[in-house]
Amino acid sequence: MNRRACLRAIGVVTLLIWSCGDSRGQDNPHHSPALLGVDGDVGGVHDPSIIKEDNTWYLFGTVTEKNSPGQIPIRCSKDLLHWRRCGFVFQGIPEWIQKESPKTQDLWAPDESYFNGKYHLYYAFSIFGKNTSGIALVTNKTLDPGSADYKWADEGLVFRSREEDDFNAIDPNIVIDSDGSVWMSFGSFWGGIKMRRIDPQTGKLSTKDTKLYSLAKRVRPENLPAPRPGLPDDWQAIEAPFIVRHNEYYYLFVSFDLCCRGVKSNYKTMVGRSRSVKGPYLDASGKPMVEGGGTPLLVGNERWAGPGGESILQELGRDIIVFHAYNGKTGKPRLHISTIDWTSDWPHAAFEGGNPAAPQK
Repeated sequence: MNRRACLRAIGVVTLLIWSCGDSRGQDNPHHSPALLGVDGDVGGVHDPSIIKEDNTWYLFGTVTEKNSPGQIPIRCSKDLLHWRRCGFVFQGIPEWIQKESPKTQDLWAPDESYFNGKYHLYYAFSIFGKNTSGIALVTNKTLDPGSADYKWADEGLVFRSREEDDFNAIDPNIVIDSDGSVWMSFGSFWGGIKMRRIDPQTGKLSTKDTKLYSLAKRVRPENLPAPRPGLPDDWQAIEAPFIVRHNEYYYLFVSFDLCCRGVKSNYKTMVGRSRSVKGPYLDASGKPMVEGGGTPLLVGNERWAGPGGESILQELGRDIIVFHAYNGKTGKPRLHISTIDWTSDWPHAAFEGGNPAAPQK
């Protein structure tokens, strides 16, 4: 069964891992990445996160339409090409979040994984331009809405960021390392991408390792424009972390620059790698990502602006990256899926309208 990766055992806890999957045997330089021709309910997709259970792929994302009948929309496919809407995780914003963060209008950037016998879907709540945010958890025994076991259980808050913090608790992503330890990367603007260790039994923060690890951030440029009152500076823009393991490296994918501006979006997907899940992550030139480094993987063009909000699915014989990009004429977001080529142990992906070459060393 392909669900996000390989089986490992930690004591009595069995973990089914996707994000840590060790995808060996995919380094043939003659295999170019290919863009999949998706159709169906692929418009309006934002921050897509993908997982497979049995013979169905499930795609979770952020609401983009006004007056949505639910939160965290779900799309389903039997072949990765034809997609249909198949429900929502929540019918509305949970009551406890409405009390905790009354100005929250939508739930953002879900990430799902399977460990300790159930699916874990982490998501964020926040206010645009603020770091008074939170990451929360909901679990399920299955993703199949036709199953008698299908029921989302609200596990509540995982952790929060406050105005005085130098990080933003949004855009969660789970990775399980080669030792079976569970980690959550997260972050947007401020001090960049951070990571905390997760207790696999509870799905919440580990009480044994309470360190806040720094993985990547932007570097302050010279000759800055005047700051915008009440908002972080644009130069700080890095978010949407996603970590996978391939061969001997862990790869940190992030989105640089700005999303959510239609045709003016300049989001781009960047990547670095490390031999340890905790870093340091370096780009193809050797520059650390905590010093502003990052190698381009997906960059916008005239046809599609702002490719980002990415997630990766590692399957037997094929890895794929899913992401959103904005139509160059209408500015509306849409789902894109490309296979990944790992030539020279660096990822390469295809993008409609053209894409810069990925690193070769």
